[in-house]
Amino acid sequence: MIKLMIASLFKGARGSALAALATVVFLVAVPANAAVKIQEVVSPGGIKAWLVEDYTVPLVSMKFAFKGGSSQDPEGKGGLAKLMTGLFDEGAGDLDRDAFQDALDVSGAEMGFSAGIDEITGSMTWLAEREDEAVRLLTMAVNEPRFDDEPVARMKSQFLTSLVAEERDPNTLAGRQWRQEIYGDHAYARDSDGTKESMAGLTADDLRAFHRDQFAQGNLIVAAVGAISAEKLGQRLDQIFGALPEEANLSDVPDLEPKFGHTVHYEYPLPQTRLSLLYPGIEREDPRFFAAYLANHILGGGSFSSRLYDEVREKRGLAYGVGSNLSNLDHTSTWGIGTATSADRAAETLGIIREEVRKVAEEGVTEDELEAAKSFVVGAYAIANFDSSASIAGTVLGLQLAGLPIDYIDTREATIRAVTLDEVNEEAARLLSVEPSLLVVGPPLATAANDNAEKGAASSDDGDTIRQAPAGASGEGAAGADTGEVGSKPSTGKPGETTGSD
Repeated sequence: MIKLMIASLFKGARGSALAALATVVFLVAVPANAAVKIQEVVSPGGIKAWLVEDYTVPLVSMKFAFKGGSSQDPEGKGGLAKLMTGLFDEGAGDLDRDAFQDALDVSGAEMGFSAGIDEITGSMTWLAEREDEAVRLLTMAVNEPRFDDEPVARMKSQFLTSLVAEERDPNTLAGRQWRQEIYGDHAYARDSDGTKESMAGLTADDLRAFHRDQFAQGNLIVAAVGAISAEKLGQRLDQIFGALPEEANLSDVPDLEPKFGHTVHYEYPLPQTRLSLLYPGIEREDPRFFAAYLANHILGGGSFSSRLYDEVREKRGLAYGVGSNLSNLDHTSTWGIGTATSADRAAETLGIIREEVRKVAEEGVTEDELEAAKSFVVGAYAIANFDSSASIAGTVLGLQLAGLPIDYIDTREATIRAVTLDEVNEEAARLLSVEPSLLVVGPPLATAANDNAEKGAASSDDGDTIRQAPAGASGEGAAGADTGEVGSKPSTGKPGETTGSD
């Protein structure tokens, strides 16, 4: 019956077919409480991958990452990683753009690439019965992207149009000022989208050189889920990745301690004011991570159940949404809080957020709050991360990117249950007692809010610096490190906890 359903699905368009098939997988393949058994596979050529075998439906999802990402964009060539990832399905090997797209449609497979700050990710989902053709196309895309003149010019034009539009977006403009203030001259302060000038100057030769430097076996991480054996996966790994250089040519990116106690005010006549606060975070491999993670869930990461949501939205109706997140990048970790509220009530909203942070830092959370947070964080994990082969592949890839053990899914619940109230409150006090950096996007705050926002400035080493970014500045959105999903590496799109969503 399932085979008949799949056959009928693939009579339609490729995209809608795979979307429908994902629903089939959700319904019949991966119950929320299903055990996920991960095995390590080493190809005959020595390429490693983590595999979850599942023959419930004849589908394979592969996700992979090359460490590097947009932080490797050369000086003056911002946007290079992003431009490159938009071109892998625009021709490869002996197939030009039209021929490659036609072959991809006929194969029934779905392929995608994206550029994050710390890695370039790719994915391919295919039907087992059409595996040979799907893998052939992926192999060509990984090893022999063409970067022909017409697709490069067209893609650059699209990105340039977006960059022009971003110059009128106050949140985008504020984001650049914010990153420069917080990250200084670090690679994380750069615009991953580039600028109009850098994007216009990029060439096919730049793309080819960047591809050679970034795509190698030594910085490759692979996850696969579905109807494929360990032996077959090993063969496919060598076919797809075996011809790549052994080592990547990556620039050194140092670890970074963001600046705290600074204020960036991007003054703009908006009806809403955006508020972002940035505190120190915690590295994913730190044994205290889950103590901080649970504290964050109680403060603002738990959506409808969090203290911030209750105080800001439910009790006062000051914002549609408010939340906090732990964000982990390869070279820095932060704890951010963000919301948007009516400009005339921004002062009040900021004061309430600061007061709730103070309570958690100084008074701690309760045993009841901690037990409720543990139950939610444990129970929601499977539902969020195991609802399809693609989501499982993303979770398994995230485990590897975070450097977590292969049995992490099996041990995760026990680790969370073992966290004590004292540990949670100690981490909350340690991280939230630091004077945060603050980003305000909108009209001037009321005097009371300014007094509140600047509280503690006199005691900071170099004082708060109120900066009003000039109109016409350019840069990315202000999301940056402070508005991603809980525990995520926001630029990558990977789900929360760097191992899946909670």
